[in-house]
Amino acid sequence: MDLQWLLDYLIREGAGYAEVRSQRNSGMEVVLKNGAAEPPEYVEAHGIAVRAIVDGALGFASTNILTREGMIEAGSRAVRSAKAMAGSCKKVALSSEKPARAGWKADHRVLPTSVDPGEVIDLLKAVDASIVGVKGVEFPNRLLVFGGSVEEKEYINSEGTELRSLVPRVAGYFIITAYEGSKGSLQRIVQIGESGGWERAGIIAPDAVAREEAEAMSRMLREGKALAPGKYDVVVGGEVTGIISHEACGHPQEADRIMGREAAQAGESYLKPGMIGRKIGSAAVNISDDPTLPASYGFYLYDDEGVPARRKALIREGRVNEFLHSRETAHDFGVSSNAAMRASSYAREPIVRMSNTFMEPGDHTLEELIEGVDRGVYIKSFQEWNIDDIRWNNRYVGLEAYVIEGGEVRDPVRAPVIEATTEVIFSSVDAVGKDLKFNAATCGKGQPDQGVPVWTGGPSMRMRGIFLRCR
Repeated sequence: MDLQWLLDYLIREGAGYAEVRSQRNSGMEVVLKNGAAEPPEYVEAHGIAVRAIVDGALGFASTNILTREGMIEAGSRAVRSAKAMAGSCKKVALSSEKPARAGWKADHRVLPTSVDPGEVIDLLKAVDASIVGVKGVEFPNRLLVFGGSVEEKEYINSEGTELRSLVPRVAGYFIITAYEGSKGSLQRIVQIGESGGWERAGIIAPDAVAREEAEAMSRMLREGKALAPGKYDVVVGGEVTGIISHEACGHPQEADRIMGREAAQAGESYLKPGMIGRKIGSAAVNISDDPTLPASYGFYLYDDEGVPARRKALIREGRVNEFLHSRETAHDFGVSSNAAMRASSYAREPIVRMSNTFMEPGDHTLEELIEGVDRGVYIKSFQEWNIDDIRWNNRYVGLEAYVIEGGEVRDPVRAPVIEATTEVIFSSVDAVGKDLKFNAATCGKGQPDQGVPVWTGGPSMRMRGIFLRCR
């Protein structure tokens, strides 16, 4: 699509800076509910987004009317909005970044949107069979969803940046309920996803993932015992490390949240602009965000402001090291942008987002972490989490969990609950494993809401003296 003429129009209309993004999102997914397939769903959204800065005010507009007249109208709305706000809002300035010209894509062989839905139905039937084949409990409710999507973008700005990209993804989620008459029920939501072609489905192996989850649910429901409240040494698996890293590190280090923009939408942050270098954890805690990881669910090589992506070192040796930035927040903080801007569709403005946020691996095996615990709990996975608006007070409820006695894993524990502040959690970490694991998730933020694909991740890690109770 030729976008240069529209960019030229925005400049003629008075924009000191302008950008145009064309974005097409297409997808196909199949739902299997308790073994019965529903009709495949196909979706497609294509349009353009325009941002223009006039006299220090930023205006945004979008349209899916892709005639010349429709795109001019969207551009005019962006300029008119900026002119209306000029002089009555904080002046917007962007960090200085080098113009880029590139075409990039996620590696793929077969676009997932081109796959016959019958193949997806067969995949989900195999997943369903792997669940109901697990003995010991019933699985009366099984909602299984799987499919693929393709995200295509063209981006151009008045500084000379021109980008084209294509990112296919395969993804799905399973909502599984286990039931045993004398024990009650247990529910698990599992999300899986990677960037790449349909061939990634075989690598993800959804049926094996579902079988492992169902077996753990059966074991926990039948054998899990209540835990006496108290302080324990706790070893958590990579899934739990990942959600803690995402919620207690990634979100509070989004610069727009720190500056207050998200306050009425998704909350604030315990961090303030001058807190780079603040000690928030032990020296064992190192957390990064990296959109360039091959096949990652949150994969990209340039953000939606045309800035090249890189690994961002959010926490280093227990100290806050850098925030996630847009060009606007980077200018306000006196740094360069680190390419954290993304929009979920053409109809949304880009905002500061995580991509793949994870605890960096250490040098311990899981067995070594457990051997160092005399009295504690191993929490391999979680079933729910909560965190307050400033990302300070955390609550994580374990799903698959076991007592540790004398350095050995013993009996299953039913729903142990971690309740602690961000600082207490990160400061209690004394050792980190090398078994790095990633989980797909959809990160929500913004108003209107924007859900974007991310990976949460980390290795197993050990925390000393954490208070646990049983839900």
